[in-house]
Amino acid sequence: MRKLMVAVMMLCAFIQSEGQTQKKTKVEKCGTMTVLEQQLNAKPALREKYIQQRDQITEKLKNNSDKTANLRTNAAVVVPVVFHIVLANPNVVTNAQILRQIDSLNKDYSSTNGSSGNVPAWFQSIKGTSNIQFCLAQRTPSGEETNGINRVSTNVPVFDLDNRIKTTSQGGQDSWDTEKYLNIWVCEQDNGIIGYATFPTTTDPIYQGVVIDYRSLPGGSYAEYNGGKTLTHETGHFFGLYHIWGDDDGRCSGSDFVDDTPNQADASEGCRTGKFADSCSGAGNGINYQNYMDYSYDRCLMMFTKKQAERMDLIFNQYRSSLASSNGCVPPVIYDVDAWLTELISPEQRICDPGFVPVVLLKNRGNQTLTSLTFNVVIDNVSAATYQWTGNLPKGAETTVNLPEITAVIGRHNFTIYTTNPNNTADQNKSNDTLRTVFQYFPAVDQIREGFENNTGLPDGWDIVNFDGGITWEKANLGKTGVHSMYINNFEYEQFPSRDDLRLPEFSLPGLDSAFLSFQVAAGVFSALSTTGNNWDTLEVLISTDCGKTYTSVYKKWAETLVTRTAPSQTAFVPKSNEWRKDSVNLQNYIDKGELLVAFRNTTGYENNIYLDDINLRKVIINPNLKAKGFLVTPNPARSSITVQFFPQPVNLRAVQLYSSTGQKVAEILTPDNPGVFYQFQTGGLVSGIYYIRAVFTDRVVINKVLKL
Repeated sequence: MRKLMVAVMMLCAFIQSEGQTQKKTKVEKCGTMTVLEQQLNAKPALREKYIQQRDQITEKLKNNSDKTANLRTNAAVVVPVVFHIVLANPNVVTNAQILRQIDSLNKDYSSTNGSSGNVPAWFQSIKGTSNIQFCLAQRTPSGEETNGINRVSTNVPVFDLDNRIKTTSQGGQDSWDTEKYLNIWVCEQDNGIIGYATFPTTTDPIYQGVVIDYRSLPGGSYAEYNGGKTLTHETGHFFGLYHIWGDDDGRCSGSDFVDDTPNQADASEGCRTGKFADSCSGAGNGINYQNYMDYSYDRCLMMFTKKQAERMDLIFNQYRSSLASSNGCVPPVIYDVDAWLTELISPEQRICDPGFVPVVLLKNRGNQTLTSLTFNVVIDNVSAATYQWTGNLPKGAETTVNLPEITAVIGRHNFTIYTTNPNNTADQNKSNDTLRTVFQYFPAVDQIREGFENNTGLPDGWDIVNFDGGITWEKANLGKTGVHSMYINNFEYEQFPSRDDLRLPEFSLPGLDSAFLSFQVAAGVFSALSTTGNNWDTLEVLISTDCGKTYTSVYKKWAETLVTRTAPSQTAFVPKSNEWRKDSVNLQNYIDKGELLVAFRNTTGYENNIYLDDINLRKVIINPNLKAKGFLVTPNPARSSITVQFFPQPVNLRAVQLYSSTGQKVAEILTPDNPGVFYQFQTGGLVSGIYYIRAVFTDRVVINKVLKL
């Protein structure tokens, strides 16, 4: 969506032609086409794919006009639906409203609603019936009982045309498996929009679905738009239908890619009667303002056309067919004895000590109270522990179970835990008895010098935390030095803002005077750096002193502070050899703080790629004499050169001078306002003897004697 901000002057009227652009200024009741424009402007490659798919569907419908039954679903298909009601008080939407809405949706698609019989005679011959039907989900993706109504309280008052409503971490609600459920988010929307949907393949699968304003539900407070037709309209988009007027702002050249809908200048308003012709419909029956894909009042919407129904069925078969094979409409079987391992809490993917306690969340999904259970732990296909649990867990209750401590060896491991013998009998549902994960244990290291040149994957002790399961850090076949680096593909990372951590091995900094973590970074942008209010990619360096449970940010850059190519790029950023920058993080505050875990965190703004290479830990131990005196000359005696070193960095130093024993100034180095800590004199051409180094400060002079051999 953020790439729209760069292309805001080139919003595409995609339903006319690939090359034509315009900016839509009028307020829309439906936000679907705006959302689609945003998605296509953000991804040029997606536009080409989308247009190709759209035209293939349209052509297939035209070429099979005499045998369209082959394009239809063979019988009624039933789609499981979950309503995510996301409001400050989600109880303002009643179950009765949702039941009325699903009933209205089914009747609209099957042409059995009360108003269907009111379709005027001149449109009766094109009135269509879809084979798609809907049910409220009876089971959750994990197999629990549900009524298909998921209420979520949020502190976000109003949602816009973005993915916040579909993201729990941003005040919305994550989707249920979109391959198995039609997700419908019910919320309060802004800017006059009361609904929008996603077309197939145009966005990440986790965002597929429909969003409607709660006031458009049957009995809602939106006068004239509270009959439930908003959901019918938006679900039409979800199954590939377009607005009946072609979204061309009255130019008569747009299309909804359906042959039997009359040409129409613009969206209808109100509730017309009789035949109504506009500047595009010409003579004949006028426009089909009764069509669900128009903007007439709900009480005047009463039909899809035959070709619209065929298009929806074809889209369903080609892009949404997994919904038909979902068991979401089938109530789950409730067994008498059913122990369910719902979550593996420990080990996490990295442990910092070899000894760890496995921790699981146990739920009783059976009718019988659960009183005993055997836990079995397997590491790398070898039995590691058996634990007998006893308790009193009623149906539907859950508890955390801590198993005895296990000691891991160094390396990456496959971890499995499963249960047997609940209540001293066989578990009647073994499908939920087992949990698996992969974890690693590597001891802390003394040094880190990593250029990612190992071709076998991540180096020992490194790992990646992929919070959303999507795009994350991976190895690139280019580098600042060598032929590899690590990068993250923010150019295609649409799920923003999402985090991904590249974590280093643990290390400690005992007894040091200073320490620094340096790295090479390369980063690009899609948007112009002058863009205001943009979501920028952000790179952070985080430090944890508790094995990653909590972090402190010690480096954070984005936009102009991060990028190494300032010009926006409409293609994926690949750095040139001169488009790298060496950055460094001062670790002074973490000396003697125990074992440290450092993570590079990318927070995507859907901008462009970021690369990392040559990650090095530099430890500094100061000469004890230098620390004691603050001023040291080495070597002494000297031959070819003399180095003058200060600790800490000197303040008010104006010059460093070399004098002979006779008082003659041999050499002088004038210092800037921000003096350094190292200065050097070449002495190879000097005669042997005693010399003096003079450090001249604004308030004093410090002298050190040196012997030249």
